[in-house]
Amino acid sequence: MDHRPPPVRPMTLADCDRVSEIRVRGWQSAYQGLMPQSYLDALSVTQDAERRRARFSAHARDGVVNLVAERDGEIVGWAAHGPHRAGGTRTGDCELYAVYVDSAHHGSGAGRALLEKSVRQCAPAHARMFLWVLKENAPARRFYERAGFRADGAEEPFEVDGVAVPEVRYVKELTR
Repeated sequence: MDHRPPPVRPMTLADCDRVSEIRVRGWQSAYQGLMPQSYLDALSVTQDAERRRARFSAHARDGVVNLVAERDGEIVGWAAHGPHRAGGTRTGDCELYAVYVDSAHHGSGAGRALLEKSVRQCAPAHARMFLWVLKENAPARRFYERAGFRADGAEEPFEVDGVAVPEVRYVKELTR
């Protein structure tokens, strides 16, 4: 496996199908045992891609940035960041909405490259970056902690098919 960080570029509309595949398969893998299996089994790459294509232009207008990591012409990871949403109200901070890497490329540096690019893009204009992660998702929490994020004590109830799946908030101070 090539362990050099893959190049990261802005996502295009043509990337939606592959990004949805990575996201849905990522949920089905990472959240197994943390969410109801019936919910994970019902996730659809096709439906996710349709929603992603429909919102693509609106996201850009709303300040959402989608990035992809590529290795040898194949998209291997996806990240999204944008304005921090605090109870539906935008603040002066930014938020990392997602980082997903194709399971065949875990450990390749793709996740780290996507996260670092998101942080670099946000740092000039924002003092802090927030993110939410499932409380029981220990591998993701370790990943973010290694990147300098710290749990700040905030928790949010998240419910999936009637099952509580709590999230915890992480924050990183950004150097402007």
